[in-house]
Amino acid sequence: MTILEGSVALVTGGSRGIGKALVTALYERGAKKVYATARDPRTVTHPDAVPLALEVSDPASVEAAAAQAQDVTVLINNAGAAVNANFLDSPVEDVRREFETNFYGPLLVTRAFVPVLERNGGGHLLNVHSALSWIGLAGSYSASKAAFWSQTNSLRLDLRPRGIEVTGLHVGYVDTDMTAGIDAPKSTPESVAAQALDGIESGAFEVLADDVSRQVKAGLSGDLAALYPQLAA
Repeated sequence: MTILEGSVALVTGGSRGIGKALVTALYERGAKKVYATARDPRTVTHPDAVPLALEVSDPASVEAAAAQAQDVTVLINNAGAAVNANFLDSPVEDVRREFETNFYGPLLVTRAFVPVLERNGGGHLLNVHSALSWIGLAGSYSASKAAFWSQTNSLRLDLRPRGIEVTGLHVGYVDTDMTAGIDAPKSTPESVAAQALDGIESGAFEVLADDVSRQVKAGLSGDLAALYPQLAA
């Protein structure tokens, strides 16, 4: 299990939404320091957070952030994009852009910070996924999150011998800027952050933060037509 009190955490995409809530919750649980990353660090508003410039898809930016944050013990890959490109009609460049942010970005960040976590005695990695990791309703977004989920499952095996635990967080709709135009029940970022940190502290492999995530995950063992009613029409 990972103790958050006294930890040093880094949250990518830490200036808004779930990331901002995670920064606040980490301090509430006694974290000693929290790096909150953003493309523009001036958008980080938490008074105690350490703003850090980071573009997760830019290797040079990732390496610069890792060089500056050498005391990290908890890494949270939260930054993401929602391009939702259609596989048949959207430019292939849009699909690639989604994967650059949602798959390759956290991979670059993880590879840069694993040596840091090891030098600091091990630690914890939290990857923020989606219920759409398990159901292909959002084109390139679903595909990139599915690939990220698979990455997390592999990393969990690779990092355990190195003293680094891995938790995957899955959520449905959360009341953030990304879902502002969606009329559906939504979880609060604060609720999701609290459950995510509970998962870190308990050593959970996965955290399913709402009913949607739990229902979709359970549906993976059933017939595809149950997950995709369009197939039964």
